[in-house]
Amino acid sequence: MPAAAPTEATKKAAKVDVPRLLNKWQLIAVTACVLFAVVTAALQLLGWQANRAAADNTEQLVRVQNIQSTLFRADALATTSFLVGGLEDPAQRAAYDNAIDRVTRQITEAAQAQPADSAVLSALNAAVNRYTTASTQARDNNRQGFPVGAEYLRGASNQLRADALPLIEALTESNSDRAETELSGQRPLTILIIGLVALAVLWWVSTQLAKTFRRRFNVGIAAAFVVVAALTLISAAVSSGREGDNDDLRDGSYRLAVDEATARTAANDAKSNESRRLGAQGSGAVFEEGWQAAASTVTSTASSNTLGLWQTYSALHDEVLALEQSGKYDEAVALATTLDPNGPTAAPDAFDEGSQIVIDRAASDTTDALRSGNSIFPGAGRADAASRARRRRPRHPGHRPAP
Repeated sequence: MPAAAPTEATKKAAKVDVPRLLNKWQLIAVTACVLFAVVTAALQLLGWQANRAAADNTEQLVRVQNIQSTLFRADALATTSFLVGGLEDPAQRAAYDNAIDRVTRQITEAAQAQPADSAVLSALNAAVNRYTTASTQARDNNRQGFPVGAEYLRGASNQLRADALPLIEALTESNSDRAETELSGQRPLTILIIGLVALAVLWWVSTQLAKTFRRRFNVGIAAAFVVVAALTLISAAVSSGREGDNDDLRDGSYRLAVDEATARTAANDAKSNESRRLGAQGSGAVFEEGWQAAASTVTSTASSNTLGLWQTYSALHDEVLALEQSGKYDEAVALATTLDPNGPTAAPDAFDEGSQIVIDRAASDTTDALRSGNSIFPGAGRADAASRARRRRPRHPGHRPAP
């Protein structure tokens, strides 16, 4: 019986260089797996680095805001003490000196921590030096009873706001942008897409092998498919968990630290404007506008832990204002400058101290979570951050707990 003529498919199969074809498909499969592993690992590493960078930038942001708050506190202490002629109260003078020393130290620390800010911080340091020089001249004249001392101080306060404030605002904006950009540095969707692409390549190779060798499954390709699928799900879940943690931090402790620092700065600015108004002796309505603007900022950004302290000072300010507007200038000055623990000098000091505690703890909760929350278990970082926040939440007698 004559042999059957070979079919067209048989002829094509006979011409196939099987070893070469297998090597080609093997190379495609291995390349897909290696690229998947390398890119996924790189994205995970970049996400981890983004969290570390976000922590560093958050710390720098808090430093810059502390510089601003402390500068305004120093100015508030100086302007308040100048309402009383002659020698300044030693305690207030010491507090002013400590505030300026702290600003100088913080500028140095900020320049070391973030080289990108060095040029602006150098300009800020020069502006602070000009302010302290003018303040010293004002103090010397005030000590001798010369009215020009008050004029020197007004000039120093104006210079502080004109020269230093824009620099601080630029530093605040740049560090805030960097921190929030890094907080958004996780890429779970990208990881998922890369994994799906690798799985698609493996599926294609598997189908080609099945067509050629009439075998439904290839053990090696099937094993690689399962491993890639598992790693894709785990990596995307971990990245998504970090992303969720970072969103919680952005809306929680990070926002608390930033808002409370804003409130602290505004509160010190308000006290300075109160003293500047009294120092203008009847022509300082513009400073009351500044006080009201600062007060609006405090009420909208202060936490529940410190808002009560601000409201105490705000009521005392209204008393000072009422005395001044009714022509009782000396009584208004006496009330504004009293060192009584229940007076309008001690009240903003209490707010400043309380807000600093809130800022430090909220910032620490944020940076601790960012540095230690890169957990392999999705959501674990979020739980740890929440636990730390509960343990470290500031509690002051008579304050409402933070929500």
